[in-house]
Amino acid sequence: MTDGSAAAPEVNHRALLERVAAEIRDTGDATGCYALSERVRQALLAVPRHRFVPVERQDWAYANTPLPIGCGQTISQPFIVALMTELLIPDPAATILEIGTGSGYQSAVLARVVRQVYSIERIPELAEAAVVRLHALNINNVAVRVGDGAQGWAEQAPFDGIIVTAAAQAVPPALVAQLKPGGRLVIPVGEPGQTQDLQVIAKDEQGTVFRRSLLPVVFVPLIAERI
Repeated sequence: MTDGSAAAPEVNHRALLERVAAEIRDTGDATGCYALSERVRQALLAVPRHRFVPVERQDWAYANTPLPIGCGQTISQPFIVALMTELLIPDPAATILEIGTGSGYQSAVLARVVRQVYSIERIPELAEAAVVRLHALNINNVAVRVGDGAQGWAEQAPFDGIIVTAAAQAVPPALVAQLKPGGRLVIPVGEPGQTQDLQVIAKDEQGTVFRRSLLPVVFVPLIAERI
């Protein structure tokens, strides 16, 4: 059997969850996150990843690996989806901004653990397909729009948390400005085509910003009209 979907999807889904949990535990010294919370665990189980993967990649839907989804973009590795979700420390009543809708998989996971998700995608084709998938799964607390993610979504700000699923060469100031005091921004930072640095940027109640580097990662680049 492969690491993908040779067995029934529910079998591989649970096996994937165990692999993700093990990787979360193994990287805990670097991230400060040693275990999946029950809410994130249940979200990962509830979201069928094969619904977000192209037909030709179905055999790998439940592999703990990123996969191409077209338009030069990828669906993130499930471990990274789980980790970035945990790093937000999301409250059930939270409103989260996601930059880079992609397939909609990260959006769907977030939608299971917070009240509202706003997601920005720069490629109309991907945004439209993600909306169709989310609606088909009766996920109705994700709003998607096409735009420049580096500028955020000012009309809905401030946000309890912001997650960026593409690597920025520098942290966009607009995103920091749209983060609530007490909120967190999780973002990969670095040059395209190279290993990047997954960072957590926290804003305290006085508005002071703190930055922490966690893990080396590889993401597609954040394409912005301006920073």
